[in-house]
Amino acid sequence: MSKTVEFYFDFGSPATFLAYTQISKIAERTGAELIWKPMLLGGVFKATGNSSPVLIPAKAKWMNRDLARWAKRYGTKIGFPAGFPLNTLPLMRGAVGYKREGEDVFLRYVDMIFKAIWQNEVDVRDQDRFAALLNENGFDPGEFLVMISDQEVKDDLMKRTQEAIEKGLFGAPSFIIDDVLHFGQDRLDWVESALSD
Repeated sequence: MSKTVEFYFDFGSPATFLAYTQISKIAERTGAELIWKPMLLGGVFKATGNSSPVLIPAKAKWMNRDLARWAKRYGTKIGFPAGFPLNTLPLMRGAVGYKREGEDVFLRYVDMIFKAIWQNEVDVRDQDRFAALLNENGFDPGEFLVMISDQEVKDDLMKRTQEAIEKGLFGAPSFIIDDVLHFGQDRLDWVESALSD
C-alpha cells in the first residue's frame, strides 16, 4: 500500500524551493501520494519563537554557501531576490486561493512563483513586475487581487497555518509521513526512505 507525504511549504524559504525541485520526483519513485500544504511561515515562526536563519549573520553566510552546494547536487540553480527575506502573505494567499480552483491551476501557480523568486530573482514587491509575471503565465492580476482579499481565502490560510503549528511544525520545508515530522530539504533521503518502507 502506497504512503502519503504532506509537504508544508512557503515560497519565502530557499530551502523549501530546493525541496520543491525534488519532492515530486521522490513521490513518483516511491509511488507515494504527495499532498501539498501551503502555510504562512511567518505565522509558524511567531507561534513557535523561531526565526529565519538569515537573521543570524554567521549562519546566513554558511547557509547561502550550503544552499548553492545543494542546488548543484540537485542540478538546479538558486539565487536570492531583492527584498529577501520576503513577506509572502499575498503569495501564500494566492496559493490557497488557486488550490480551491483545482490542482492543475494550483501547481502551475506554485511552479511559477518558486521559479520566479529563486531562479529568476523576480522582485515580487514590484507590483507592476508581479502583475506582468501573472499575465505572462495566464493569470489575471485583477482577479488575483480580488481573490487574495477574499475573507474565505484569508481564513483558509490561517487555518492551514494553525494546523501546521498543531502538528508540531516550526519551519519549512516540513514533511509528514505516518505522523512523523521530517524537517529540512537536507532530509529528503530520509523522506524517500520513509516512503519506501
